[in-house]
Amino acid sequence: MRLIVGLGNPGLRYAHTRHNIGFDVVDLFARAHGTRVRRRWCRSLVADVKIYGEDFILAKPQTFMNSSGEAVREICLRAKIDPASVLVVCDDVNLELGRLRLRARGSSGGHHGLESIINCLRSQDFARLRIGVGVGTNQKDVIDHVLGRFHKSEARAVADIQQASVDCLNMTIQEGIERAMNSFNS
Repeated sequence: MRLIVGLGNPGLRYAHTRHNIGFDVVDLFARAHGTRVRRRWCRSLVADVKIYGEDFILAKPQTFMNSSGEAVREICLRAKIDPASVLVVCDDVNLELGRLRLRARGSSGGHHGLESIINCLRSQDFARLRIGVGVGTNQKDVIDHVLGRFHKSEARAVADIQQASVDCLNMTIQEGIERAMNSFNS
């Protein structure tokens, strides 16, 4: 059993904001595999799906971004999933819009959702797909930036990066993380 987690904040107020691009990508990935992420379990919305012959749980924690690790830990404990079988999809303000960065493990890089997962799993040994959402000019701008929605002028770039993220997830599952990193990290 493997787990793919999209990070975001629950509720209509945050729907389709930059910070919720992880939710949006997991929803798109789920649709591509004939399912929807909507069953409530372990303080998350989840879907069980078989992808390329492997069993997966797709999840969107409903604990708010900074407490995402609590829901991820609960899923991992109940489904007996090792951190090495987890892949987290999240936004990254340190990457320009349209860029992806896939890593097999690592630090939080200042992302509070990843920090929560690292703390709750007591491990940095899980994969993460960071999606560039652009950067604000100062700390206050960064908060407003990530909690804001994409501009209409960015619609094409957002659609492209979401599809590239789904393609990256598929390649990671089919061909391995090294191959996906070589293809999608730029």
